[in-house]
Amino acid sequence: MNNKPGQSRQATKFLESGAEVDSFYHLSHSSLEHCYCRGTSCFAAKHTSPERWEMALNQRPPVYCLGKCYASPSSTDTTEEPNIQILSSTGIVLAGVAEGTIRDFVSYRQADGYSALRRSLQMSSNEVVTQLEQSQLRGRGGAGFPAGRKFRSVLDQPGPVKYIVANADEGDHGSYIDRFIIERTPHRLLEAMAIAGHAVGAGSGYIYLRKEYPAAEASLRVAMQEAVQSGVLGEFTVELVIGKGSYVCGEETSLLNSIEHRRPEIRVRPPFPTEHGLFNCPTLVSNVETLVNLPWIITNGGEAYAHLGFSRSRGTKAISLNSLFNRPGLYEIEFGTSLREIVEEIGGGLKKDSIKALMMGGPIVGLAHPSEFDTRLGFEEMRDIGAAVGHGGIVAFDHNTNMLDLLAHLFEFGASESCGKCTPCRHGSRRAQILFRTAQTGTSLSTEGKAELSEILSTMRRTSLCGHGSGLAILAESIQKKFGEDVQSCFG
Repeated sequence: MNNKPGQSRQATKFLESGAEVDSFYHLSHSSLEHCYCRGTSCFAAKHTSPERWEMALNQRPPVYCLGKCYASPSSTDTTEEPNIQILSSTGIVLAGVAEGTIRDFVSYRQADGYSALRRSLQMSSNEVVTQLEQSQLRGRGGAGFPAGRKFRSVLDQPGPVKYIVANADEGDHGSYIDRFIIERTPHRLLEAMAIAGHAVGAGSGYIYLRKEYPAAEASLRVAMQEAVQSGVLGEFTVELVIGKGSYVCGEETSLLNSIEHRRPEIRVRPPFPTEHGLFNCPTLVSNVETLVNLPWIITNGGEAYAHLGFSRSRGTKAISLNSLFNRPGLYEIEFGTSLREIVEEIGGGLKKDSIKALMMGGPIVGLAHPSEFDTRLGFEEMRDIGAAVGHGGIVAFDHNTNMLDLLAHLFEFGASESCGKCTPCRHGSRRAQILFRTAQTGTSLSTEGKAELSEILSTMRRTSLCGHGSGLAILAESIQKKFGEDVQSCFG
């Protein structure tokens, strides 16, 4: 059996076994033609096109988030392009994305592409990781974990085989950042992965891309072929894996199981992927936006990167605004920008109504109330108001949205996307959904029903294995606290 460079014998043997767990996924056999989106951004905009929303509700299987949140309610036939602007003092992750002029290998090289990789190869692995530590870069996938610390952990692991995994399963409703980075600057991701490989001692990488992004897939496949033909990546190899429809595969251990053709349930941690990850080898799992910061950091230095941003949130952040804004689109800003600036100046306020709430970073975090909009964008600052930076997707809700309806919508989504690994999430999300649906009929829950719902949410928050279950509970408790008038029939 011939192994690919950097690939373990165990990995090769397992991947050639043909093992499949298709029944877990809801898009395994869907062509995604003429599909309507029923993600939360489209839910927020359903009053602008009730007929399209009805089409989404009646469609089987359901499709949650097509990455077209700037034109909600959207479908696979939606052709509009978002506004893309760099508003930070330095363009890092959206450089070239706004213009869309460096998609192919020749154009990318002419724009100094792959020079950071060449520079990194002249450095030791330790020197590259040190630059990342000095940059204070934190993961842009949601958790905000220090990137340098994760890189260092993989570098320090013994063993001849390690992996880089780019998490491009951008499933948070309202987010379409990774989609356009990949579509318009695919070589930057490949360069970043090769830099990461050198930094931690990994000889190969995988890109896990969601099926809902066919244009991104096409762009990546062309770029990968160009990179192989040019030899620019050296011995570092990259493989592309297309998801089959699962929100929970955005969680790193579930994603790894999916690549291995196992049922993509959450893995109990420890051990962490940095020690025992893909095919039981040390693995660096990082989302696309995090990775594409690497070329800039290597070129300009970690200290220069750390001078951007504020507080403990350094560098820039891409954010994506949904269709209710007057100026929906994709923007690169520096940390420290207030939510009010984002809503009123960048987004231009809402098109037809005043704003009721902001969902920051996906459907499993708390909401921000207008009274909290003077808060500055930062990991700790968002956490202090019960929200999150998350992946950067921002969904605005106007007063057409009732929070009880939102809870029923999100718990239906959460229950259908639960991996089933842990009882609190598997049973709790479904039972809570039923209780919210009951309250939607206009009947207040009984005292016993309210007590049951409170106990379910508390158990989900405290004992779920991952952020899917705990995040749903945090969201519900956030809505109860900040928008109690909408949910009195559930919580009193």
